[in-house]
Amino acid sequence: MPLSGFISSQSTEMSLMGVIIAGSLGSLVGTLAWYYLGRLVEQERLMVWIARHGRWLTLKPKDIEKAIAFFHQGAGHWVVGLGRVVPGVRTYVSVPAGLSDMPLLPYLAYSAAGTILWTGALAIAGYVLGDRFEEVSHFIAPISKIVLISVAVFGVIWVIARRRRRRQNQSESSR
Repeated sequence: MPLSGFISSQSTEMSLMGVIIAGSLGSLVGTLAWYYLGRLVEQERLMVWIARHGRWLTLKPKDIEKAIAFFHQGAGHWVVGLGRVVPGVRTYVSVPAGLSDMPLLPYLAYSAAGTILWTGALAIAGYVLGDRFEEVSHFIAPISKIVLISVAVFGVIWVIARRRRRRQNQSESSR
């Protein structure tokens, strides 16, 4: 979105408003797949899958139960709107909305509000940066590398720790 905003600042053929509208519509269409996945998946089946494989996503069945309960209490509407502004949460907030049978129209309304806010902020940032877009990349590139390396190191440490725990559990159970 920032790159599109930047391009719109340099182009007479591409408007900032068009960038925001296209980005928001694309994001909303994409999020519908996750929403309907939540609607189609049976909760019991999901719980079995999470119990078996959720460790890879650092999820437990009780996490899913809490999320669904939270949505049923009526808090899901604002969570969808705010969640669409948080990187990493943007996509996955749609699944509990679908699982909790949140009606489609309120889901789309709150999701659209958060999406427009997010895509608009990013596009406007790119637009305002204008010619300084390249300068910002000099600061962002090293930070991105540090984040990626940190995630990779954390992942390796996590895998090693899991293997050690498994070995300990296996040696304890064989005694």
